[in-house]
Amino acid sequence: MKNLFLIGGTMGAGKTATCQILKQKLNNSVFLDGDWCWDMHPFQVTEETKQMVLENIFFLLNNFIRCSAYENIIFCWVMHQQAIIDDILSHLDTANCKVHSISLICSEQALRTRLGKDVAAGIRTEDVIQRSIERIPLYEKLNTCKVDVSELTPEQAANFIIKVVE
Repeated sequence: MKNLFLIGGTMGAGKTATCQILKQKLNNSVFLDGDWCWDMHPFQVTEETKQMVLENIFFLLNNFIRCSAYENIIFCWVMHQQAIIDDILSHLDTANCKVHSISLICSEQALRTRLGKDVAAGIRTEDVIQRSIERIPLYEKLNTCKVDVSELTPEQAANFIIKVVE
């Protein structure tokens, strides 16, 4: 039985950093960040690009699931609505997978601090802070395991996730 980790969270919650550590800690792992499926310039959110991104995600995750080399498939993306999670799962062959749906949540202050560092470093633009904060309450409504990372490093979050699924 394979493990499929769907790890969501608002921008700045630490999804990518946590998943990179999970990939190292779990045997025979592969990691896909949903953002990689539409790393484009200029960034364009249209119905066509949204559909293309989802199809890319379905294709890659199904290939990872089918590949005998992988026991642990780790996927992260913002996934702030249950419909997004459900849509992804409806397109995946999860018959031989244990699915772990996890949301990384954190306080507004922790998010401001994390994103503020990214803005100062030129990694993100200032407008991401408010957009991310507005999404915080959406994660409480999801059918996911909530992991509060406000006071956790990505390493601690990864260790917590591993303990939860054991």
